[in-house]
Amino acid sequence: MLVCAGQLFVPVDAEEARITSIEYKDLSYMSDMLASEIVKLKKNDPLDLEQIDQAILALYSQGYFEDVYATFKEGKLVFHFKEKPRIAGVEIKGYGTEKEKENLYTQMGIKKGDTYDESKLENAKYILKAALEQQGFYGSVVETQTESLANGGAYRIVFHVNRGNHIYITKSTYEGREQLKPRVVESLSANKQRDFMGWMWGLNSGKLHLNELEYDSMRIQDVYLRHGFLDVNVSSPFLNTNFATHQAKLYYKVREGIQYRVSGIEIQISKPIVPIPKLLKGLKIKKGLVFNIEDMRADAQTLKREIADKGYAFAVVKPDLDKDEKNGKVKVIYRIEPGDMVYINDIIISGNQRTSDRVIRREVWLNPKERYSLTKVANSENALRRLGFFSKVKIEERRVNSQLMDLLVNVEEGRTGQLQFGLGYGSYGGLMLNGSVSEKNLFGTGQSMSLYANVSTGGGNRNYGIRGSGRMFSGNLTLRNPRIFDSRYSSSLSLFAEYIINYNYIQQGGGFSASVGRMITNTFSMNLGYNYSINKIIGFSSPLYEMFYSSKDTIIRYPNGQPALGPNGQPLRGLWDRDYHTPTTSSFTLSTNFDNTDDYYFPKNGFTFANYTTMAGLPSSSTLNSWNGLGGNVRNAKIYGKFAAYHHLKKYILIDLIARFKTQGGYIFRYNTEDYLPLNSVFYLGGVTTVRGFRNRSITPRNAEGMWVGGDGIYTGSVELSYGLLKAAKMRVAWFFDWGFLTFKTASKMGGFWHNALTTSDVSFKDYGVIGAGYEHGTWRASTGIQIEWISPMGPLVLIFPIAFFNDWSSKKGLYFNTDMGDLTQRFEFSMGTRF
Repeated sequence: MLVCAGQLFVPVDAEEARITSIEYKDLSYMSDMLASEIVKLKKNDPLDLEQIDQAILALYSQGYFEDVYATFKEGKLVFHFKEKPRIAGVEIKGYGTEKEKENLYTQMGIKKGDTYDESKLENAKYILKAALEQQGFYGSVVETQTESLANGGAYRIVFHVNRGNHIYITKSTYEGREQLKPRVVESLSANKQRDFMGWMWGLNSGKLHLNELEYDSMRIQDVYLRHGFLDVNVSSPFLNTNFATHQAKLYYKVREGIQYRVSGIEIQISKPIVPIPKLLKGLKIKKGLVFNIEDMRADAQTLKREIADKGYAFAVVKPDLDKDEKNGKVKVIYRIEPGDMVYINDIIISGNQRTSDRVIRREVWLNPKERYSLTKVANSENALRRLGFFSKVKIEERRVNSQLMDLLVNVEEGRTGQLQFGLGYGSYGGLMLNGSVSEKNLFGTGQSMSLYANVSTGGGNRNYGIRGSGRMFSGNLTLRNPRIFDSRYSSSLSLFAEYIINYNYIQQGGGFSASVGRMITNTFSMNLGYNYSINKIIGFSSPLYEMFYSSKDTIIRYPNGQPALGPNGQPLRGLWDRDYHTPTTSSFTLSTNFDNTDDYYFPKNGFTFANYTTMAGLPSSSTLNSWNGLGGNVRNAKIYGKFAAYHHLKKYILIDLIARFKTQGGYIFRYNTEDYLPLNSVFYLGGVTTVRGFRNRSITPRNAEGMWVGGDGIYTGSVELSYGLLKAAKMRVAWFFDWGFLTFKTASKMGGFWHNALTTSDVSFKDYGVIGAGYEHGTWRASTGIQIEWISPMGPLVLIFPIAFFNDWSSKKGLYFNTDMGDLTQRFEFSMGTRF
C-alpha cells in the first residue's frame, strides 16, 4: 500500500529503504545533470522524506513547472514534472512601426522561448500603456489574446492595442502672474497652452506630456530667475482633464516677489592666477542690469575655464548672492577654489580598431607632463571629430591625484572607406554611371586616397546647346598625406583626365597637380600647389564660339563656308593675337584654410574659411606678345574665398536647430586685354554649390550672338536652418535661401550696374578682369527651398527641392535686353559625398 508523505508517494515500510536509482520524468526545461545538482540526492542515500520534500520545493522554485511530485518504489525514486507552457511567439497589433515594436519587445520582459507567466503578461501590458502615454495617447486599452499550440504546451501571445487619444491643454492659468507675459512664463515648459492653429509646424499643439508635468514647475521658476525674480515660488501643477472632450486646463499658483537688479560683482580667489579685472571683463552679468541666473551659470563656467586653462583642472566656482530686498538689489559673488596645479600623467586611447594610436595622439593638443588646459581638451575633441574618421569621440578626465590627471580618449570607428557605384538618368546627363573608391584613413595611417570615374551618355537637347550635351567621361586619382611623418607638413598628388560635351563646346584634357602644406595651428593651415593641365577644344554648339579661341586673322565661318557677320555687318573674327584651341595652364596656387567646427558632416558650432590665389603665367615684360610665362599660355590671376558659420540654437529655443550662413566670392584679374582667358576659367552661377534651383553653370551673360560668356566675378550667399528629423538615422531637414550675382564687363555704361536679363549686346569678353577696361555690370538670382540631409550607409546624401523664385522675367527686347533664352530652372537636385 502507498501513502502520501508531503508531495512524495512512498510505501508504508519505506523508513529503512535506500535509493537505488533516481529518474526525472517529463523534464525538458533543464538537463538531468542540472536537476541532480538542485535535488542534492545520490544513489544509495537512505530515504529521507524531509530531504525529498526540500528537493521538490527547490525544483518548483525554478519557475518552470506548474507541478512537481515524486514517487518511490522498490528503491527507484522518480520525480514527475508538469511543465509550464512555453511562449511560441509575441506580436503587437494596432501600434508602432517595426522599429518601435522591436524596442518595445526588449522592454516588455516577455519573448519567444520564455515560460508562460501571468505576472509577466500583466507587466508587459503595463509597459505598453506607459509607452503610449509617453507618446501622448491617454485612455489606451491593451488586450491579450493567447493561442494554444502543441496541445497546450506552447502559447502564441498577441497584444491588441486600441490606442487612446491625445489630450490638449486649452487653457493655462498662472494665478498671481503680473510681471511676465504668459508666453514668456511657459517658454521652457513641456506642457503649454495650445496656440491658435496649433496644428501648424512651429506652433504649440498643446499636447499633454504627462511624464514631463512634474518638472514644469521648476522650469517656470527658472524663467522667473532669468528675469531677476529671486524670491519666486511656483506651486505644483493642477490638471483638470475632461476625458470626454480630451481637453485639459492647467493651473499654477505663482508668487513672483520683486525683481532684482545687479548692484555689483565680486570675485574672491585665494591665488592671483588671473587678474581680477580680466576675469570681470569676460562676465555676462553687468552692474545695473536685471539679474539673470542663466548668465550667472554661464559666468561660473567662464571663470572655471579661465582658471582651468592655467592648469587648475579641479577648480571649483561657487556663485553666491547677497540680496538687498528693501531696494531690490543683489550683489553677485563668485568664490573660486582653484586647488592644485594639475599636469597630464598619461593619454590613454581606446576604441580604435583600425586607426593607429599615433594618428589620434597627434590631434590631441596636450602631452604627458604638460600643464592641463580645459580649452585644449575641448579643442582636441573637435579636432578628432573634424577628421571624419570616427562616429563618436569623447575625451574623459580621470583624476590620479590632486596634481595628476589621465586623459581617456574614447573613439568609435566610423565609415571612412567608400566603394560606390551609381546608376541614374537625367534630362541633361542621360544615363549616368559612376564609381569611386575612396578612403580617408588609408590602412589606419590618416592618409587618404580616392579613385573616381564618371560616365554620362548625355541627354541631348532639342532647343539649345550641342546635341548630346551632358555626355562626359572624367576620372582622377588623388593621394594625400595630411601629416608627413606625423609633422605639421602635408602633401598631395593628383592625376586627372576628362572628356566633356558642355552646352556650348566639347572639351578634352588632363593634367596633374602637386602641393605641400603646413599646419600653422590645429585649425589653420597654408598650402602651396602647382597645377599643369591641357584642355583641347574640339567642337562648339555654334561656330561663333570659335572667336573665343581664334586669332584676329581668322574669319569665323558657318559650316557651309559663309562668314559670320558681327553687329556692324563686318565678318566676325577671333579675339586674340594667336590661336588657342589647345590652351595649356601652368599655375601656382597659394591657399589658406581655417576650420574650428565641431564635426565633419554635421557641424553644429564653429566656422570655416578657405581662400586661394592662383597665378597662371606672368605679365608681359615689354610688348603684348613677349612674356616670361610659367610653361603655359594662359595668363591671369584668380582670387577666391569661401566662408561658412554654424551655430546650434538648441540652448536658446530647446529644439535641435542649426543655423548656417555660407558665402563665397571670387574675381579673375588679367594683366591686359590680350592675355588669353579660356571660357571654362570664368565664373558661372547655378547648381548645388552656388544658387540652387538653376541648372548647373547655366546663369551667365550672353553676348549679341547668344553665346554664353560667364562672368569675371562671383558672389553667392546662403542662409539655412537645419532641424534634426531622425537623430538615430542621422537625418535632418533644412530650409535654405540662396542668392548670388555675377559681374561682367561691357563696352558702355548701359544705364546701370544691375541687369536681370541674361542677354546683352554689349558684353566685352576681352575686358574681363582688366582694371580700367570696360564697364562693370552684374546679374543676380535667388532661390529658396527644402532639402533632406542624410548620412546614408553609402555616404552623405542631400536631396534638394528648390524654387527659383527670382529668374529671368524681363519682357524687354531691344538693344540691351533679349530674353529669347530664359533661365534653365529645375525642381530637384541631389548631392553626395560633401559636408553640409
